[in-house]
Amino acid sequence: MSQIYQASELATSKSKGKQKEIYGEDEDPESSSSTSPTTESDSDSDSDSSGTESDEDRQQLIVAALERARRAASAASSAHKSADKGPFSEDVIHIGDDEAEKLPSLDPHLDKTYFDFASNERNQLPSSVRDPEVEAAERESAASQPVPPPPPPELSKSGKPLTRRERKEAKNKTAGPDWFDLPAPDAASLPRLYREVEALRLRNQLDPKRFYRKDEGAGKGVKGLPKHFAIGTIVASDLPFGGASGENLTRAERKRTIVEELVDDAEARRYAKKKFNEFQGVRTAAGRNTLHAKKRKPKW
Repeated sequence: MSQIYQASELATSKSKGKQKEIYGEDEDPESSSSTSPTTESDSDSDSDSSGTESDEDRQQLIVAALERARRAASAASSAHKSADKGPFSEDVIHIGDDEAEKLPSLDPHLDKTYFDFASNERNQLPSSVRDPEVEAAERESAASQPVPPPPPPELSKSGKPLTRRERKEAKNKTAGPDWFDLPAPDAASLPRLYREVEALRLRNQLDPKRFYRKDEGAGKGVKGLPKHFAIGTIVASDLPFGGASGENLTRAERKRTIVEELVDDAEARRYAKKKFNEFQGVRTAAGRNTLHAKKRKPKW
């Protein structure tokens, strides 16, 4: 700033007619003096030419002073930066292996909202509305790989495509591969299967030494049956002795249903008879012709 002030002072001094010249730090006085007029007589004769030359010299001096001021300002700023670091500043070397692990992105990977509000004002309309169909079309068009063709529709026995009702029925026929394709019995066989399932549910009454949790569909009839279930049969094998044994029953001992097997079991039949007699004793005690006996008072 001092050099700029010096250049301005030089311009004002020459405009007033003073013959003083102020030289900067980098200028040579001999070179400047060589350009000045040598004699007073020459200056008087060439007054017009000297006026134009003085204006040019003044402009050159101003430009040179400004350039020196810029250089001085840049040097001062660099010195100030070096002073801020301090004498005990250290150079830090970063090695690639010692870099800190990058934090994972905080994007929850959720779908964007349908409406985008630029500000939080309550009564402002959304600035943009999201259209999922348009975005899906853009993703499909931008994908490099071609989209696979849709699978062919399922055909019925007649060769026609299945209707929605037929597809739903075919889907509900089994429980799926996760449940080993457990079938769903048809409505015509449900009454027959209900008797088998009810015998399994009453196993608590047939076996006094075991206790089971109550089934969810107990007491609801055919409607209480599960949607997908199956009753299996034991396949006889030749092991362990190649004939009838404790594991392999004879053909005469085998029964067609679970109820027939339970009725033929001697232990189950004995326990059922015992429970029947107990229930009959309670029923006869509170049955017909018992009210008069209760009201009758003994004589003594």
